[in-house]
Amino acid sequence: MNASDRRVREAFVALADRLVTDFDVLDFLELLAKRCVELLEVDAAGLLLADHRGTLKLVAASTEQGRVLELFQLQNREGPCLDCYRVGRAVHAGDLAAATDRWPQFAAAARAAGFGSAHALPMRLRDGLIGGLNLFDSQPGELEQEAIDLGQALADVATIGIMHERTVRDRDLVFGQLQTALNQRVVLDQAKGVLAEHIGTSVDDAHARLRAYARRTGRNLGELASEVVHGSADLAEIGGR
Repeated sequence: MNASDRRVREAFVALADRLVTDFDVLDFLELLAKRCVELLEVDAAGLLLADHRGTLKLVAASTEQGRVLELFQLQNREGPCLDCYRVGRAVHAGDLAAATDRWPQFAAAARAAGFGSAHALPMRLRDGLIGGLNLFDSQPGELEQEAIDLGQALADVATIGIMHERTVRDRDLVFGQLQTALNQRVVLDQAKGVLAEHIGTSVDDAHARLRAYARRTGRNLGELASEVVHGSADLAEIGGR
């Protein structure tokens, strides 16, 4: 087994380990976004999920830069993931410089953020579509088929994790779980800002410290973020300073 195969195996094992009885959806999706960057050799990844009204919302991003671009895509209602969710299949833009007619606002914003290519893969289970996985790279270029297949496998794992065996037969419960993850995402973004300002670091670093502290102490990431926002958490301890 070569190093690449080993990394893929370890990634799927790590993701499977989180599919426990009371698994943390937000932490699961954050880990998956990070693994996508590592395994697919792209610069950023993000996951958008549909809420109970079918409106896409951001739930996880590997970097702050990627998060901002995802939000721009949603606010301006154009971009690869929205197209992917609408048509139910992968959407690729190997050269964003050539995508200005397709997505005039998004393509310009993505290039301004330092990205040269963008790809979106559907998050689906059978005929059900619940969101999309976005992949951004600083360099223009098409993804190799092997990378596309692996990316789709990771998107499928994310979908299976969300549509957990305990909830797959109950649609209302599934959407309730998704809405909880979406709400937690808002609080987590607020918590990252609070911690970053308190310890004088970047938002990405604050995010990493929050996740590391939650894992180290066995805490739910969403609950920890809520405590940070409401002032009941020890920011010095979480920040490691």
